Amino acid sequence: MDALFPHGYAHYLIGGLLIGAGVAWLFVSTGLVGGISTFYTAMWSLVSRAPHFQQPRFTATRAWRIVYALGLVAGAFVWLLTSGAPAVVTHVAPWQLALGGFVAGFGARLSGGCTSGHGICGLASLQLPSLLAVLIFLATAIVTANVVRAPGGA
Repeated sequence: MDALFPHGYAHYLIGGLLIGAGVAWLFVSTGLVGGISTFYTAMWSLVSRAPHFQQPRFTATRAWRIVYALGLVAGAFVWLLTSGAPAVVTHVAPWQLALGGFVAGFGARLSGGCTSGHGICGLASLQLPSLLAVLIFLATAIVTANVVRAPGGA
């Protein structure tokens, strides 16, 4: 177990439980699905007058999406305060982080949602498209990790 989780697994367990409780509370109290990728599109609706960004599904949901995103930032801040150690990635080149962010964002838009929307909310509501999206997310991550870690990999 130590080989898989060299820094322990308690913080992953606590984080997973808090995320699950948070999206469950959001759904039970409001009927809203708590994915984060639509947050970016909803925020673009503030600065872009393009018809795509002015759809009611983006403009009408900005307020709760802002609060939802601020909760993610607040959670990271609480982690920093309680653990005393920021999660800093020092062994990955900035261009790789930027490329990974672009690919992840493109994939989230292509699949109609992100890992939190599909993996947590979609699977919990037994949606087949979410199951397929999660399987593709995981397969892609496994292949990418093995390619990058292979001798001579990126």
